[in-house]
Amino acid sequence: MRHLKRTAKLGRTGQHRNAMLANLVCSLIEHKRITTTLAKAKAARSIAERMVTLGKRGTIHDRRLAAARLHQEGVVKILFDEIAPAQKDRHGGYTRIVRLNQRPGDAAQKAILEWVDYGMAPETPVGEKAGEKTKPVEAKADKAESKAQAAK
Repeated sequence: MRHLKRTAKLGRTGQHRNAMLANLVCSLIEHKRITTTLAKAKAARSIAERMVTLGKRGTIHDRRLAAARLHQEGVVKILFDEIAPAQKDRHGGYTRIVRLNQRPGDAAQKAILEWVDYGMAPETPVGEKAGEKTKPVEAKADKAESKAQAAK
């Protein structure tokens, strides 16, 4: 029986699982947002939050612990210099998981793992380009009325 066994095995050996989760967290630190399966996102979230807690303390020992877990010095630098200071006023809950649709091939639930308070640019609405400004709704209504008048 697996009583009190909380580790999500994810169908991998221990070393493979640890390497995969470290790579997911490194990608999250670099890109600020990643898309993966829901199970992997839930497993990576706890490691990412532990790394931010280490970054907030900021000692050399914490930096070495983070480097031992993540295996990438450049990512550790980003974590300690950018992400941890941005989260200094937050007490836990540094990441957010947004559920997406299912993957077509195997119907696995997809999710986005992202930082909660890390200045993400707002997404543009559907059908709008990043550089364009939206036109007021009244202008569209006026065009429709003028077309209707022209048709009569």
